[in-house]
Amino acid sequence: MNLKQRFAFLFTGFVAIILFIACTTIYFLYAGYRQEDFYNRISLEGNEVYEVYQESKTADSLTGSNLLAEIRDRSIFNENILIEDSSGNRVLAIPNDKTIEITSILKEKAKKLKRFQYTDSTKTQHVLEFHIPTKTFIYVSGFDRVGLRKLNNFQIILAVVFLGGLILTGVLSFLFVKQAVKPIVQLSNQMQLIDVKNLSKRISLKDTKDEINQIAGSFNSMMDRLKAAFDAQKSFVQHASHELRTPLAVMLSQTEVALNKEHTNEEYKTVFASLKEDQQNMIDLANSLLLLSKYETANIDTDWPLVRIDELLFDAISLSQRSFRDITIDFSFIKIPDHDEDLLLKCNESLIKSVFTNLIKNGYQYSINQKIIISILADNHAIEITFQNTGLQLSKEESSNMTLPFFRGQNADGKKGFGLGLSIIDRILTLHNGSLEYYTSTNDLNVFKVMLPKLNR
Repeated sequence: MNLKQRFAFLFTGFVAIILFIACTTIYFLYAGYRQEDFYNRISLEGNEVYEVYQESKTADSLTGSNLLAEIRDRSIFNENILIEDSSGNRVLAIPNDKTIEITSILKEKAKKLKRFQYTDSTKTQHVLEFHIPTKTFIYVSGFDRVGLRKLNNFQIILAVVFLGGLILTGVLSFLFVKQAVKPIVQLSNQMQLIDVKNLSKRISLKDTKDEINQIAGSFNSMMDRLKAAFDAQKSFVQHASHELRTPLAVMLSQTEVALNKEHTNEEYKTVFASLKEDQQNMIDLANSLLLLSKYETANIDTDWPLVRIDELLFDAISLSQRSFRDITIDFSFIKIPDHDEDLLLKCNESLIKSVFTNLIKNGYQYSINQKIIISILADNHAIEITFQNTGLQLSKEESSNMTLPFFRGQNADGKKGFGLGLSIIDRILTLHNGSLEYYTSTNDLNVFKVMLPKLNR
């Protein structure tokens, strides 16, 4: 059963319940009204007979007989009337050929309630009244043949109304649901037209602000993100293939040259040294690609210890000074922390140290004087570390793409590297809910700012 059918059946079911409750309520209200009305009719009949009886005792018997005959002409079907005086003597019975007994229990109830009424299993209705001034019991019973026939007809009418309303509701609900889900069907059909080869196609949006239009807008936004991810993955594969193909081609060329003719030992050593350098570059590239893949997909445990950020910076500075003998690093606090705890941060020590080391290495490689200025600002909420160097600045477009894998700006011309360092830094900072920001200043000053919030502290 599809969604359209489920909605239609559900709506029809709700309407069926409402119709059933309404019809049942109307039926029982009408049945109660009919029953009470008939009780009143036979009670009035009995009181009229009693009045005629009282008048016949003072008037001539002929007049009384005429009045009784008039009452009998409009009598109720299967009517029985009995009047007993205070001594329990039967003073009047209609018809005379029937033996009607009024039990003492009924009399007690009539004395208590003044009027006691009930319906037996044959649907015959009975009324027993106690006339207080004369202490007389007036008993009347009858069968409401006309009223019950009307009730049966009314029951049939309600059943027809219920079934007709149910059928009409079912038809209308299917038509309504079909029209209501039409935008969803159209949306589904448009979605099916989009595949890997057609990621640029989007669902057309309308001017309405309904939920379907919101879903279409959300779907388009999702497709924009997916397309960006696919494009980034495609670019990553292309760049990785290019970066791997170049050293492999160079190594193959050098090997072929070495095999084509005899060389001296020194010449062989030169070839092997060049091959070793190319192999080391390939190892570095492979390691960088593995790191980047790991930080993009792995769910790394974030149950990290508290570490002093300044100590990690000092370790990174010391390591960089051993790697680059001519590097100059100036370190300072923008503001001395009020408490030592301000420098504590929950983080992965080796990853954050890798961030600092890579930023120092970048600053060294792309500076004109091999000088790096590092400053730190820490408070109870976050830690900011800035790395400054003097060199060719990135353009606005280059700075927006600097964390893309294999992206290299104009300042990287003639420099060794793969364009993966900032991508790895960005992934590591993302794991720590941090961020990397680049901005420029005067005098060819480049500034990289690392923000590390203390969310997990």
